[in-house]
Amino acid sequence: MSNDEKKNRKHKAAMEKQKAKVDARIEEASAERGVAILLTGNGKGKSSSAFGMVMRALGYGHKVGVVQFIKGVQLSGEEIFLRDHSDQVELYQMGTGFTWNTQDRTADIAAAERTWAVAEPMLRDPSYNLVVLDELTYMIAYKYLDEDRVVSALRNRPLEQSVVVTGRGGGSKLQEIMDTVSEVKEIKHAFKAGIKARQGVDF
Repeated sequence: MSNDEKKNRKHKAAMEKQKAKVDARIEEASAERGVAILLTGNGKGKSSSAFGMVMRALGYGHKVGVVQFIKGVQLSGEEIFLRDHSDQVELYQMGTGFTWNTQDRTADIAAAERTWAVAEPMLRDPSYNLVVLDELTYMIAYKYLDEDRVVSALRNRPLEQSVVVTGRGGGSKLQEIMDTVSEVKEIKHAFKAGIKARQGVDF
């Protein structure tokens, strides 16, 4: 038997073993319900990942709600795209920009509460297949919104509804109730090398 044949046989055995493990996990996953996903960490790509799921849901004709905390002053590619799919997507933006730009805690809290007043009914409405709460974690971290109220709304949403929360941190209470928590880690970032944010990539 040649070396290539030995490698191929070893590879086939390893893949068969891997497939058996995956198939077993799929068989065990019998619960049929919406999922809660938290995309956190200090790296780039949390919101991008969430909007990837929005596109996936739209592909199946699902109804989607997107509420953006923090962002919303600068026009973004995802906003342009979603405006063209307004029959399937409800988009709301807090519109104040980043908190270090406003430097007005009282106004930021008022804006956060107005925005949550849009998000909370979505989390009660079973017609929404997917709800994305972009940068919500900052509202909890800065205490702009009541943490227990947010956690309760996420936990008590309709059974079939999935929700995606993005942003750094978020706290242990939020992480505890989520089905999936993924952390995006920054290794290096173009901005730190003096490269400007790029249309179609960063916004």
